[in-house]
Amino acid sequence: MDAIKPVILVVDDEKNTREGLARALRDEYAVLLADSAAAGLQLLAENEVEMILTDLRMPGMDGMEFIRQVNARPAPPLIVMLTAYGSVQTSLDALKVGAYDYLSKPVKLDALEMVIRRGLESRRLRVENRELRQQLGDRYGLDGVISHSPAMLAVLDTVRQAAPARSTVLLTGESGTGKELVAHVLHRLSPRADRPFVVVHCAALNPNLLESELFGHEKGAFTGAHERHIGRFESAKGGTLFLDEIGEIDAQTQIKLLRVLENRTFERVGGSQTFQTDVRVIAATNRDLKALVKAGTFREDLYYRLNVVGVEIPPLRARREDVPLLLNHFLKQFSGENGKRITGFGPDALQLLTAYSWPGNVRELRNTVERMVVMARGATLTVGDVPAEVRGGVARELEGGQTQNAECRTQNGEPETRNAERATLDLSANEKTLVLRALEECKGNRSLAARRLGIGRRTLYRKLAEYGMGDAEKSAEGGK
Repeated sequence: MDAIKPVILVVDDEKNTREGLARALRDEYAVLLADSAAAGLQLLAENEVEMILTDLRMPGMDGMEFIRQVNARPAPPLIVMLTAYGSVQTSLDALKVGAYDYLSKPVKLDALEMVIRRGLESRRLRVENRELRQQLGDRYGLDGVISHSPAMLAVLDTVRQAAPARSTVLLTGESGTGKELVAHVLHRLSPRADRPFVVVHCAALNPNLLESELFGHEKGAFTGAHERHIGRFESAKGGTLFLDEIGEIDAQTQIKLLRVLENRTFERVGGSQTFQTDVRVIAATNRDLKALVKAGTFREDLYYRLNVVGVEIPPLRARREDVPLLLNHFLKQFSGENGKRITGFGPDALQLLTAYSWPGNVRELRNTVERMVVMARGATLTVGDVPAEVRGGVARELEGGQTQNAECRTQNGEPETRNAERATLDLSANEKTLVLRALEECKGNRSLAARRLGIGRRTLYRKLAEYGMGDAEKSAEGGK
């Protein structure tokens, strides 16, 4: 058995169907054959199977009961129902009992190849997500942080080291990078995990309201103060206070906050009683606090009190390997929330979304996936489902890169000027670049290149033929 190839189990009582599918699939997959559901269950118990192709009507146990028994197992493989007795109701019944997809006999190989590729990619991402979450949970005590990029794992390592301490932490990074999520992680890993985690969005409040929100106020302290108000430093007692957008606080509040951090004491607005506080402060900002200090709008002493442990959260464009993981995570979340059965992203849509730089970071990606799910009309998200601003963003970024490259080239000592036709972004040209790059990285192996691109081999062959390179690539791969 070739351990590298994905293992597919074909369960069908018709010998010709079993062997025909085996011949069609063995070039790409390790194929196991069973002539009954019982034999299929036995092979499943003895092998690591990633996908099952099963008939509906078989002697003894039928396909529906077979699906139920397979899905009762831990971490079951994906199941595709194949039947000559197709109907809409049969299809719905198969999906209800846990089939991943449904195809009618005689099976069209192009359709089967697409279903298998899409299903295995979906399963791979689910398994990878589960393993990564388990690894992070074992190492950091985390659940919900979706990343396998070195940049983000380095952040999490710093977080793990800083979490047990009482010291303040300053989280910096662009908007939407997940600073509040990291603050939650710090709290969950700290000895204060069973105490309150209190959030204050500093930019959302004017200075008077912010001071009252942080420190509380006495009755009659100002117009409208009809009752005593307990501030966040009191309500977070023994826990963690997260001050988001700390760069927006005014000078007077900066002074009071500095005193709390230095002496762990404060007074309510309009009061004279001094209160002790036991709160761990985590602050976050998307602004350059050093520049604000230099400009005289942020106190230098407060900056150093906040920045005992500094953690910079990388933007999403610096950890692009996390984009497919995040896309599929949010797809699953929003599909469930909206009652939709969306199986995944089409290869072209995934390619486009991965190419985008996500200036709004994880927040923008999350909102984009939610919008795509809400507006989707099919079971697979395609390029047509990608919002126009994302498609336009990719086009502008690629055009900007091409312009930069063109300006670096000279002709007769002068910058080369491109005509209007060349200046217009051609997405198909970008596609060609990606295809050729994948072939180069896979040393001409078309099968590996197709898997890396997330497309079928036939699709890759068709694209190479469109580029006029089919024969050349076949030769490069030695006829594979």
